Amino acid sequence: MIDTFKRVAVLALAVSLAACGGPQERDLAGADHSYQNQLIERLIDAQAGDVIEIPEGVFAFDRSLSLTVDGVTLRGQGPDRTILTFQGQVQGAEGLLVTANDFTIENLAIEDTAGDGLKINEGENIIIRGVRVEWTAGPRTENGAYGIYPVQTTNVLIEDSIAIGASDAGIYVGQSHNVVIRRNRAERNVAGIEVENTIGADVYDNVATENTGGILVFNMPNLPQPGYQTRVYNNHVFGNNTGNFGHAGTPVASIPAGSGIVVNSNDLVEIFDNDISDNRTANIIISSLHSTGYSSYSVQEDFDPYPEGIYIHGNRFTGGGDNPDGLELQGLKLLVSGPLGRMPDVLWDGYWDAAKLVDGVLPDNLRLCLDNGEAQMVNADGPNDYASPAIVTDQHRCTLARLPVIELASAQ
Repeated sequence: MIDTFKRVAVLALAVSLAACGGPQERDLAGADHSYQNQLIERLIDAQAGDVIEIPEGVFAFDRSLSLTVDGVTLRGQGPDRTILTFQGQVQGAEGLLVTANDFTIENLAIEDTAGDGLKINEGENIIIRGVRVEWTAGPRTENGAYGIYPVQTTNVLIEDSIAIGASDAGIYVGQSHNVVIRRNRAERNVAGIEVENTIGADVYDNVATENTGGILVFNMPNLPQPGYQTRVYNNHVFGNNTGNFGHAGTPVASIPAGSGIVVNSNDLVEIFDNDISDNRTANIIISSLHSTGYSSYSVQEDFDPYPEGIYIHGNRFTGGGDNPDGLELQGLKLLVSGPLGRMPDVLWDGYWDAAKLVDGVLPDNLRLCLDNGEAQMVNADGPNDYASPAIVTDQHRCTLARLPVIELASAQ
């Protein structure tokens, strides 16, 4: 895993050097403005099996690109060598919108789009590899919401990519099936990596740092499907302490700065073998919809707001929990200033479904289990207005069945 982190770090360093070393918008004086129409025509005329090669250079676009043809590969020369900049965009909601199957995009950068960077809608067999999506002026609410954004897709691989500066999520997969997210770097987004309402996802060997929240596994109401069965492992999630710059009213706007890994209202989530450190609110947060403020909105009757079947084991924790964001409740303040001198590594809001109790306890497969050495868990006592938070580690020392590996033909 250390070798993986080194590879990702080298790629990130190359990108940062190519971007002139800081949060400044790209100088378009040297950009090629003439390539736009040529690429638009090639995308329109594409046929199944085509490989569209984009040369090295900085290419400026003032409108969205789109692809609707199955079986196309879009390939640049590297995320620091082939750069599509949308800094002057005046038309369209995305940088590139794909509504096609069997699509591959690799080895290029998409910068400074007015809306989402790369959106893929309702496709199957999608590969996103070596792609950088970045808003080069740094974290701003005015940035586009999503960097890499497959939604309602099946069999998705996102690997060796970078997402920086999204005002919602850098890498987001929503309402999808069978997903692998690996060896990516997400930094300075509100949510670094987010899996939402997705069935079957493996999130591993990624680096998430300087986001508001590092890695999120969410279920939100009023969407076509609930999500479950996500494994989050072998990731490096550290220093996610950037102030929340998301748009008011969006789900991620409720994420406190300093959140490492967050599970909200999702079931069957296994979090293991991660290096998690220095996330100032808590290294892991387990919460229900009731803690987000969204439970007061109209919610479909069959939506289950409770996180269940959560298994946390074998992670390595360092620091964190020492300066929680928005900590205004006296009970939690006393907890932080108590014997540990910080919040325990796992913060649970304390909501559970009383209707599912059997003889006063939840069935084993619905439990929140912590099997992680000296790591401790706090119940924040959300159902009682956070009046009496308490360490509850011993009540949650248990194990659950391991989740299966997600296998993709495209992931070989």
